[in-house]
Amino acid sequence: MTGSIVFWIVAIVFVLNLIAAIITVFDEKRDIASIWAWLLVLLLFPVVGFFIYAFLGRKISHSKIFDMRTQDAIGMDQIAENQREVLEDLSEEERNQIHEQDTFLNLFLNNGESVLTQQNSVRLFNEGREKFEALFEDIRNAKSTINVEYFSIFDDDLGNKLVDLLTEKAQEGVKVRVLFDQFGSHGRNRKMYKRFREAGGQEMAFLQTPWPITFRANFRLHRKIVIIDGKIGYIGGLNVGDEYIGKSKKFGNWRDTHLRVVGDAALALQERFFMDWNATAKGDDKLKFSNEYFPKHAADDVKGNTAMQIVTSGPDQDTQQIKEGYMRQIASAHDSITIQTPYFIPDQGIQDMLNVAAMSGVKVRLMIPSVPDHPFVYRATEYYAKELLDAGGEVYTYDDGFLHAKVVVVDGKISSVGSANMDMRSFSLNFEGNAFMYDEDIAAQLEAFFEEDMKKSTKVDEAYFKRQSNWRKFKQKFSRLLSPIL
Repeated sequence: MTGSIVFWIVAIVFVLNLIAAIITVFDEKRDIASIWAWLLVLLLFPVVGFFIYAFLGRKISHSKIFDMRTQDAIGMDQIAENQREVLEDLSEEERNQIHEQDTFLNLFLNNGESVLTQQNSVRLFNEGREKFEALFEDIRNAKSTINVEYFSIFDDDLGNKLVDLLTEKAQEGVKVRVLFDQFGSHGRNRKMYKRFREAGGQEMAFLQTPWPITFRANFRLHRKIVIIDGKIGYIGGLNVGDEYIGKSKKFGNWRDTHLRVVGDAALALQERFFMDWNATAKGDDKLKFSNEYFPKHAADDVKGNTAMQIVTSGPDQDTQQIKEGYMRQIASAHDSITIQTPYFIPDQGIQDMLNVAAMSGVKVRLMIPSVPDHPFVYRATEYYAKELLDAGGEVYTYDDGFLHAKVVVVDGKISSVGSANMDMRSFSLNFEGNAFMYDEDIAAQLEAFFEEDMKKSTKVDEAYFKRQSNWRKFKQKFSRLLSPIL
C-alpha cells in the first residue's frame, strides 16, 4: 500500500513538472535548440530546474524590448543620414579601395544602420595595463564629456582608481556618465560611487531592476566602451577590475584585446552609448543630441584612414548582427581564418561553415584558454574545438594565464575586435559591441599577436583528446546538449 502511494506521488509530481516545463519553455518565442535544451534541464532536474531557469532562462519583457527599440535620441537619424551621404559621395578610387568590403558594408548598413567610417586612427592593446594607462591619460585630458559603459566595474583598486579620476573630472565641470551591468559588476557598489555622484557625475545600472529580478545570467550589458569628448573611443574585451590587469590569483596573466580609436568611429560609439543610456534613464536624465557630444572632426585631427563599422547586437534586435558578421567573414575566406575566443560554442551554422572552410583548404586557426572559468562552458568549448580539429583546423590552448580576447581575422584583410565571444550567448542573449575593420595593417597586427601567443600555447592534436578520461568526454558531450543555454 505504501509503495503504491509513493508511486502515485512520484507520478503526479512528474506529470505536473512536465506540464509546467512545457508551459514555461513555450511561453516565450525561442529557437528549437533552446527549447529542447531547456526541456532537458527542467525534466532532468524536477523543481530545481525551475530555479536554474529563473537564473538563466527568463527572457526580457516585450515592453522593455519595445522601449529599447523605439527610445529616441533627437538628431541621431541626422548623423546616420549624413554618413550615408558621405558613403554615396565616395570617389571611384575610394570605392575601388573598399570593393572587397562591399558585402560587409551593405550587410551592417541594411540590418542595423551601422555606417562606414573611414577617418580613424586605431591603436591596439593586447593586455590590460597598457590599455588602462592610455584610458586614464585620455580621461585626465578630457574637456567636455566622458561616457563610460562596461559589463564589469569592480569595487577594487582599479575600479576605484577609475571612479576617482571620473570624480575629479566631474568636479572640474566635465559631464561624466557611467553605465554598467549590475550582475556583471557584482551589485550596485553604491559606496564606491557616492563621491562621484556628489561631484555631479551620473551612474546607472543598465535596465536597472530590483535585485531578485536582476539575479539572472541572461540579457546582460556585455559591451565595453568609453567615449571621450566625442573624439576618442575605446572598444574591446577588457572590463574594469584588478583581474584584468593580471592580479587574479586564479588566472594570473590576463590576455585580452582592446582598441583605442580616434576619429569618426567614436561618434558611432557615442550613438550606441546614447541608446543604452536612454533605454535606462528616465525624464530629464535622458540624453539629447548636441554638437558637444557629436563634434565634427576635421581631417587634420585624425592621423589615420582605417575604415570600420561599429556593429552592435542584442535581444532587442530582430537580427543577430555580430553573428551574421562572423558568418560573412567565414564565408568570404579564401586563405585563412584566425579566431581567439574564451568560449567557443558556435551554433550549427557557424560550426558547419568553419568545418567546410577547413576541409576546403582554408587555414583555420582557433585559440582558446587552457583553463576553464566556467566548467560546463569550457567542456562544451572542448567538444566544438575537437569537431574543428577533426575537420582539419588547428586548435591551440593558451597556457600563459587566461585568454579573454574576442578576435576574428580573415585573409589578413578584414578583422573584428569587441565584446562578443564565438558563442550562442553572445549571439542572442547579451548586448554586445564589435568593431569590424577593413585595414590590412590592423589585420597584420592582430595576426602577429596570435602568432606571439602561439609561443605560449599548446597545439592540440588527436592524442590530446584521446588521453582524456571517459568522465571528461561525457561532460563534453553533456555540456554540448546544454550549449544553446550556456
